[in-house]
Formats: sequence, structure tokens, C-alpha cells
Amino acid sequence: MCGISGIISKNKIEKNIIETMTDKIIHRGPDGFGYYYGQNFVFGHRRLSIVDLSEAGHQPMQYQDRYIITFNGEIYNHFELRIKLEENGYKFQSHTDTEVIMASYDFWGVECLKQFNGMWAFVIYDIQEDKYFISRDRFGKKPFYYYKDEDDFIFASEIKVILAHPKIK
Repeated sequence: MCGISGIISKNKIEKNIIETMTDKIIHRGPDGFGYYYGQNFVFGHRRLSIVDLSEAGHQPMQYQDRYIITFNGEIYNHFELRIKLEENGYKFQSHTDTEVIMASYDFWGVECLKQFNGMWAFVIYDIQEDKYFISRDRFGKKPFYYYKDEDDFIFASEIKVILAHPKIK
């Protein structure tokens, strides 16, 4: 059960905000944590190691110097998808379903969701296109809460993470 958090903003983001927010879900991921600071966004992650227990599974994760993801869940058919993607020239640095999600998005675009059998909540940032792809599984098994106004999009696996943002009353 990992935990994700993030802020996408038109304004400068203070580093300590995401750390405070992500600390609220330490119970969701006692095996590790990480942050990715972009120009107008920051992703946070609390890790519960299940699929790939190595450091190669650390998140937020980057793929092909193009995609950054924070992901909670499990893609049950990631082995089969990995084989299809490898047959199409994709290479992997880990044995994670996280990396398979990003390669799938690169290969199939948003149609990758039709390929996934599992439960998930994730946000991918595409550096090249400067756009975000946000998805939650069909049944909402993995939670994805968010707050949005004209300047900020704040998201997390639990509401208390969003409430830890100083802007939220």
C-alpha cells in the first residue's frame, strides 16, 4: 500500500511543504520515501516494497529522461505487458510494474489504461510534452483525492495529506 502526494502549481513551491504532507502517510510506506522537484510541480512518495524490493523501485521514478511518475498500486499483468513492450524495443532498468506503466504510456498513450489489469492511482509528468497524465483504477480501489483552484492542483492518497498544505483551510 504505497502513498502518493503532489503539487502542480503556477507559483513557486516551497520544498518543505511536500515533505510535511508526505510525512502524514508514513504508515502507507515504511520502506522508503522520495520526492521529485520539477519547475512547477513536486511529487512525493511513501514506499511499501512489494514487486521489486531493490533500490531500482524507488519513487518517484523517471523513465527515458522523459517521464516522471508517482504511483500507488499494482499492475497484476505487468510481466505480460513487459514482454510485449520488450518485443517492441523497450528496455527496463528494474523489475517494477511502475516502469512498465511509463513504457506502456509511451507506447500506447492514454490507451495504455485498457492494457492494465490491477489497481492503481498515479500521476505521470511528460517532460517533452509538458503535460500530466493522471489516472485511478476503474473501481477506485486505490484512492486519489485532490484539491484544485485557479493556481494549484494538490493530490494525495489520503485527504489528511491535502489538509497538511498551508493553503487549505
